[in-house]
Amino acid sequence: MRVTRLHALVAAGVVDSFGLALGWTVFTLLAVETQGLGAAGTYAGAMLLGVALSASATSFIAAHLDGRRLLRATACAEAFLRVVTFALLLADAPLPAIASAVALTSAMGWTGYAGMRAEVAAIDSGAGTMTFYAMAIAAIEAVGVAVAALLPVGAGDGIGDVVLTTVIAAYAASLVPTLVVAGGSRVARSPRMPASRSLAKDAGPLLAGFGVMALASGPTLLSAALASELYGRAAVVASALAFTLGSFLAPRVAGLAARRADHPRLTWPLLGIGMIVGWIAAPWHVAGLVFAQVLAGLSMTAFEGMMDARVAGQASVAGMTAALARAGAARALGSSLAVGLAPLVIASRSLGAASALLSMTLVAALVGGIVVAAAERRSEAQRRRPSAETPATATLA
Repeated sequence: MRVTRLHALVAAGVVDSFGLALGWTVFTLLAVETQGLGAAGTYAGAMLLGVALSASATSFIAAHLDGRRLLRATACAEAFLRVVTFALLLADAPLPAIASAVALTSAMGWTGYAGMRAEVAAIDSGAGTMTFYAMAIAAIEAVGVAVAALLPVGAGDGIGDVVLTTVIAAYAASLVPTLVVAGGSRVARSPRMPASRSLAKDAGPLLAGFGVMALASGPTLLSAALASELYGRAAVVASALAFTLGSFLAPRVAGLAARRADHPRLTWPLLGIGMIVGWIAAPWHVAGLVFAQVLAGLSMTAFEGMMDARVAGQASVAGMTAALARAGAARALGSSLAVGLAPLVIASRSLGAASALLSMTLVAALVGGIVVAAAERRSEAQRRRPSAETPATATLA
């Protein structure tokens, strides 16, 4: 029964994520075509702002609704807002209105995503299972981006209009499976906990997640633009498929790390290095781009799953939804910083040099983690070592 439920959740997540990636990519391409790159950047920033706001929204909603009602409410609201954002764009509405709709859609979407991850964690909060779910989502999103890049949307003919209408319908309808699986939820309402106490409990993992994504995620999140600029539009498809291939390997890596009981201060910087180091070779040849995306797909997906497992393991069953929303928001804030700064760093140095610099920063963090771990092991060994005076004391007694 647990396996069947997990498969149903993964299937619903895959359908939703494919529709999301397809619709959002087409939306972005239309925004670039009709309003320019600056407007598309504004909408991307609004989307990330919505992810950050989803943590507070999830804490509030999860305190009033159980898992079944939360998933259904957010799915219905998000489906409606997905259509509204397209309608506003096609009606040439003011940029602030479209950006506000995008932020609200993103907040609802990530609240629902936190709810789905809480459903998975209620079955098994281990790193392998959480990474398996993250892998399925990441892989299908990359496929959705690749499909969207090949569609004749905006071609200015009847075929383009039919395709666009189909994309908008799929964008909203892809949330229907979420409504179905919501009926089997056993996640209760979250306890009302002061925000300061709940944040303090997860402060370490949240700050670490923010830092890794801020340093390492920039080139991967800009991979479509970078691939197109380096090697043309066809490279966008190759880049997305390479990321998908890498993500398929992530559950095995996360499971191995969990069995070895590796500490996050070692594994998380190492995964951050995996996200960024391949981009040193990306400008050399298209094969370097593919290698970078395979490595990034593995590392980013494993990192997301392992971070979610860590946060979920520290939370109560009822508090998982809010805790996982905070984890997603921390990663999103780090990603928003990365997306904002990466073009500036790349422009001042070159993609390869910037990637090398960021890789060395994460190597320094990894070395620091190794030093701290070694010191902790020595301290633990000293505490466990019996005192030299113990036998004599025992004899006199």
